[in-house]
Amino acid sequence: MMRWLLNSGLRRFARQKGYDTTYMQEVTDAWPGAGLRYLFLPALTRLTGPAPDIWAGAILASVLDGDCGSCAQLVCDDAVAMGVDPGRLAACLRRDFEAAGAVGLGYLFAEAAIEGAADADALRDEIIRQHGPRAAIAAAYAAASGRVYPVLKRGLGHGAACRRIRLGGEDHPVVRSDA
Repeated sequence: MMRWLLNSGLRRFARQKGYDTTYMQEVTDAWPGAGLRYLFLPALTRLTGPAPDIWAGAILASVLDGDCGSCAQLVCDDAVAMGVDPGRLAACLRRDFEAAGAVGLGYLFAEAAIEGAADADALRDEIIRQHGPRAAIAAAYAAASGRVYPVLKRGLGHGAACRRIRLGGEDHPVVRSDA
């Protein structure tokens, strides 16, 4: 019964979001208790705080660090639905962080936190100065948790490299930091 309920919910999510939940359904079929754990992940990944733009940049950087095209598209779609400007998300994809504004600040913070870079503290301090401590906490959660789905997918044999993200009816290539 638990398998059926979980898979029913996953199929509904797939239809609503245009997202392939095959990997989640396979886990649920093999181990319903592990499939049930998916229900708890949004508590981490969707902690947006008071500044959705900061969260959107941080979660996007984290998802892209996991290198998952469908996860990055889902994050962008959710951010736009929350009111984040798609142009600012697109600016992050091309690494134009000045044009990305607060979305770019969140993105740069997440990259620095993931890499253990020296400027992570300064970027966190800037987030706190502009948006308060809750925004910095949300960005830290996003930086840490955004990689969960891509890494799970890759570990389960369903990972996909991110090439383009659709925003505002246009495809945008993802520019990597080492490019």
